[in-house]
Amino acid sequence: MYSIALKKEALLPRERLLDLGAEQLSNQELLAILLRTGTKQKPVLEISTQILENLTSLADFQQLSLQELQSIQGIGQVKSIEIKAMLELAKRIQKAEYDRKEQILSSEQLARKMMLELGDKKQEHLVAVYLDTQNRIIEQKTIFIGTVRRSVAEPREILYYACKNMATSVIIIHNHPSGKAYPSENDLRFTEKIKRSCDHLGLVCLDHIIVGKSEYYSFREETDIL
Repeated sequence: MYSIALKKEALLPRERLLDLGAEQLSNQELLAILLRTGTKQKPVLEISTQILENLTSLADFQQLSLQELQSIQGIGQVKSIEIKAMLELAKRIQKAEYDRKEQILSSEQLARKMMLELGDKKQEHLVAVYLDTQNRIIEQKTIFIGTVRRSVAEPREILYYACKNMATSVIIIHNHPSGKAYPSENDLRFTEKIKRSCDHLGLVCLDHIIVGKSEYYSFREETDIL
């Protein structure tokens, strides 16, 4: 059973958050802020405490359906929707944090990830992955999506975000909508150009990876340019 003691000093959770910060509030206080109001029979803190007492673990809150939330006295359709939206946003924030800290250990590891993201795209996408000294992802950013007039990004666009993120290295990835990953002459020249630009800034260009639907080409693995 999820045991909770209702504290006297927790009567005004919004004010306590302003004074102490969100991290100092109890689980029931945080939930009470989201619920906002109670009922004629029960104040909001009592409702939030009742909800959490019925959970074996706080993690079980994620599994409650809209119908299960609405079965709790004091939670109607609007509040249940707001709670589910909050839980989904929290899950996405957690995933984004995990992705940001993901460590890239090989070109193949990143290539397989990007094949899933870009393999079916009908336009050419160029993505830059910015890394710290431990090869952990700081940011993954789509630099441009190809158009009829333009299909090559300029190094300055890529390096701008490298400097902004204080990255120590970068990996460039782009897709071939044809599904074939073999580099063109333009791909070769672009790789040489971005390598020179990175060298001038003291930034390591770890790789330029081309992905198709089910194959990839790594300039680091296949050439001596990088």
